[in-house]
Amino acid sequence: MFDEKYYTLTGYKRKNKEIITETMEDYIEMIYRNTKKEKEITIKDLSLFLNVKPSSVSKMINKLNKLSIVNFKKYGHVSLTNKGKRLGKFYLERHNTLMYFFKYLNKEYFKLEQVEKIEHFIDKVTINNIKKFNNNIKNN
Repeated sequence: MFDEKYYTLTGYKRKNKEIITETMEDYIEMIYRNTKKEKEITIKDLSLFLNVKPSSVSKMINKLNKLSIVNFKKYGHVSLTNKGKRLGKFYLERHNTLMYFFKYLNKEYFKLEQVEKIEHFIDKVTINNIKKFNNNIKNN
């Protein structure tokens, strides 16, 4: 019937073998969002922005540090590496692209939660096409 193989969500994840998880993406996006002006963010601030415990933030920062995405400094200060900045910029642009699209599409029924859930499962080609669509909307 179809040429493509179907998988469960877990099956697709295993097939892609992504190193960076959805949760890591959220951390990288939030760090990028908050370090565009200030070059560093504290673990305490990050825990407040993401609504998680500081101990959970510390664990994630250690994982991201091992992947060379963040630099962890004394007194809980975190900054992004060049790799982290590239990823953060993409994740924030992806987020903003989807947010604009869903606000246009759903008007008063827009929910940020929907963007937060969908953004992790959409590829670059689709994001670029939505970005083009958004630009057409803005220009008309």
